[in-house]
Amino acid sequence: MKIRVGFGLGVRTRFVDRSFLDLVDDLERLRFDSLWLSERVTAECPDPVVALAVAAGRTTRLKLGMSVMVLPGRNPVLVAKELATLDRLSGGRLLPAFGLGAVSRAEQQAFGVERGERAARFDEALGLVRRLWTEDRVDHEGRFFRLEGAKVRPFPHQSPPDVWLGGAAPAELRRVGRLGDGWLPSFITPEAAAAGRAVVDDTAAEHGRSIDPEHFGVLLPYSFDPVPDEVLELLPARDPDIDRRRLVAVGAEQLADRIGEFVDVGFSKFVAVPLGDPVDATDHLERLARVVLPLQT
Repeated sequence: MKIRVGFGLGVRTRFVDRSFLDLVDDLERLRFDSLWLSERVTAECPDPVVALAVAAGRTTRLKLGMSVMVLPGRNPVLVAKELATLDRLSGGRLLPAFGLGAVSRAEQQAFGVERGERAARFDEALGLVRRLWTEDRVDHEGRFFRLEGAKVRPFPHQSPPDVWLGGAAPAELRRVGRLGDGWLPSFITPEAAAAGRAVVDDTAAEHGRSIDPEHFGVLLPYSFDPVPDEVLELLPARDPDIDRRRLVAVGAEQLADRIGEFVDVGFSKFVAVPLGDPVDATDHLERLARVVLPLQT
């Protein structure tokens, strides 16, 4: 397996000014595999497409990922155009990842989508994005979208980019198997990830497709300092009985050990996401790089 380690920012990040540019420069210099940005319209984080475009212009090798971009509520033609352009201008470094969006009334209102429609809109939109990346002309009559002779130029540099999906609920796992090219869950244990992968693979087989074994990854939250119990209790967990300390690695060494546990169950792509923004990003990334980047193969 090709083990790769990237770095991600959460939805509450304050890297929204010159500090973001310095962070990107450090990630490129230290040779992290990728940068991943989350999307939350009502939070502090920057828009992922705009911020990744800025990152693309400052780098030559750093891959550019979304963790994740909300698809329901967006016009798939515009999404396909934006991301094809970003992939083309970056020389094929885009790692698109899509999701349904946060279960938040404010977020749903921002995208103009009722919660009960999100999944159906997602499925239809994703199919159209894929077609627009590969077909000369797209005609479509669906529940939410109607296209006559739609096309996107230029095509992406990749032909086409692989699409990663997140989530670990049963319906989300089946969606990855039906529609995804890769799976990137978060706040998950190695045991739950292994069980989820089995569902993904089985569902893919039922639909006459398969997921590349190299396309199973995990977003790994971590902290260099002890995490208070009251913070741990706020973390999302599908199993209410789980010890939430297993969801967050404390220290770079424990993060490296956690990566090893996921490698043992067949995962190879990792995104380290600090629970809070580091005070000194350069020192923080150098410390992290010394321990986790040697794990790359």
